[in-house]
Amino acid sequence: MNAAGLIINPVSGAGADKHAAEKRVELARRVGTARGIPLEIVVTEREGHARLLARAFREAGAPLVIAWGGDGTVNEIVCELAGTSVPLGIVPSGSGNGLATELRFSRDPAQALETALAGTNRRIDVGELNGRPFVNIGGIGFDGHIAHTFHALKQGQRGALPYLMIGLRSVWRYRPATYRVTLDGSAIERRALLIAFANGCQYGNNAVIAPRARPDDGKLDAVIVDAWPAARNFLRLHHLFRRSADRAPGVTIRQTTEARVVADVAMQMHVDGEPLEASRDARVSIRPGALILRVPSAVSTPADTARDSGR
Repeated sequence: MNAAGLIINPVSGAGADKHAAEKRVELARRVGTARGIPLEIVVTEREGHARLLARAFREAGAPLVIAWGGDGTVNEIVCELAGTSVPLGIVPSGSGNGLATELRFSRDPAQALETALAGTNRRIDVGELNGRPFVNIGGIGFDGHIAHTFHALKQGQRGALPYLMIGLRSVWRYRPATYRVTLDGSAIERRALLIAFANGCQYGNNAVIAPRARPDDGKLDAVIVDAWPAARNFLRLHHLFRRSADRAPGVTIRQTTEARVVADVAMQMHVDGEPLEASRDARVSIRPGALILRVPSAVSTPADTARDSGR
């Protein structure tokens, strides 16, 4: 039997622990041995390395690839597994962990590894922004600016608090643009703070931008947040953490399968928190059921509950 592949980002969520990689490798070996499942464990060395490792595992016939890291690590691996029969397991350790949080993955590494090795396979959709896959959120504008600023920090300076502080500072400094947005052929022109295309419903840390988004419904929830003065933006910030962004003033949410966003200035963009090259033209699409995700057994998300109850 081919070994399952485990790709460990040694700095994601590690803080100042210089021995995090060794500890993660040892824990993974213990869990794999207890389960009787052979694991081939590799540690990333640089940005983009996870994608290369995932490709190697896929080409070698690995029955499963596990990402131990944050949203960026997961995104790199999704680029290689989307559209294949190889499931993805996740051990979340980043500063956001948006999709993993929404799908109720444990933040305890041992428990998350158990799920990756013995959980349930679930097909989810994969979005694409200018050809780059994403499983959670692809964003343009304000959240793209935050992603670029956060990415520029050194590894030891990253985390949930620095991310929050960048966001609070950027509220006062960011200059919104006017966008021409086409959703399944229907055009909108809007001066917007941000435009997010949500496959999952939250950025992470329970900051929910699209309360009704589901990762397996074959659609993206396009969220357009109107540009308001900074002080008024703060007044609607609480909606993110009350799962009520769809009821916030100046917020439009529509489901779509194909979109185009055009602006007169270069747009800052991201996929799953990873910055993309700025462009004045963005194309967005969705690949229904393109990824097999190993999830906790009988998982039910708050978004599922809200949608099914008709809230």
